[in-house]
Amino acid sequence: MALISAIICTHNRDTYLGAAIDSLLAQDFPGSFEVVVIDNASKDRTREVVEARLTNPKLKYVYEPVTGLSVARNTGAKTASAEILAYLDDDAVASSQWLRVLYQAYQSNDKLAIAGGKVTLIWPEGISPPKWLSLELSGNLGYYDLGDSVVYIDQPGLTPRGLNYSIHRTFLEKIGGFDTNLGRVGKRLLSNEELHTTELAIKQGWQVAYLPEALVAHNVAPERVKPSWFIERGWWQGISECYREQLAGKAGLGQLSRGGERMIRGMYKSLKNITDPAKRFDNFVYFYAQIGYLGAAIQGMISTSITPRN
Repeated sequence: MALISAIICTHNRDTYLGAAIDSLLAQDFPGSFEVVVIDNASKDRTREVVEARLTNPKLKYVYEPVTGLSVARNTGAKTASAEILAYLDDDAVASSQWLRVLYQAYQSNDKLAIAGGKVTLIWPEGISPPKWLSLELSGNLGYYDLGDSVVYIDQPGLTPRGLNYSIHRTFLEKIGGFDTNLGRVGKRLLSNEELHTTELAIKQGWQVAYLPEALVAHNVAPERVKPSWFIERGWWQGISECYREQLAGKAGLGQLSRGGERMIRGMYKSLKNITDPAKRFDNFVYFYAQIGYLGAAIQGMISTSITPRN
């Protein structure tokens, strides 16, 4: 049985997928490991990309017809044989020591539930980071850097990025897997599934760690280097945050006051920083996210009020 299972959940990313798989098959790991690719209803050349590498006995391929990142992650966990599950995005490239650093962290700490590492960005050829992109908004592209020392996380908002993410099977099974109400589904850019699992881990007395040496590089797709992508991503982030609060039992009128206050604050700060393109846009995206948040909160309250009671 494998000591650690590397899992790639992929949906129509054949351009990047091969490099992601190759970076895992070339890991500098002293023990047994496996690489599991979950094809989440792809309609491109994904299967061909994987099949070209299936001569490597470490590689497994599974087709999952139900779309959704959390669905695919749960399928990956069921397919994998190891106790430690390491998830890499299909458009990322893992450093050669990635699995070794993650595995050693769990071996030295039996209270560790979740661990992830630093994420750098690979910009498309000919494209530089735009002036309107703040360091904070770069997080929407996967950028994640808490420094060069190990950090034990006590604030869910600092949780490791899903593209460079590992979890202990015991903890994942205890919480019933990844919540399928969160996580991307096709073009619906839902998120916060990692934040939700980190919140549960901390509440239950587990630990969550940032491991700087578990380094991964993430490709920035050219279509994401546009203000419109960040605005849409912000809107879905607001919806995701609303859903996460509802799962935590924080739904209700309080969401309207919280969302309204944050929306006003975002617009104020956007206008206040009118001469700084990065700060201005960052706060505008924050403002727009609250529109998504408030819309989801109102929809949730309407659904609750019309649900028949027994």
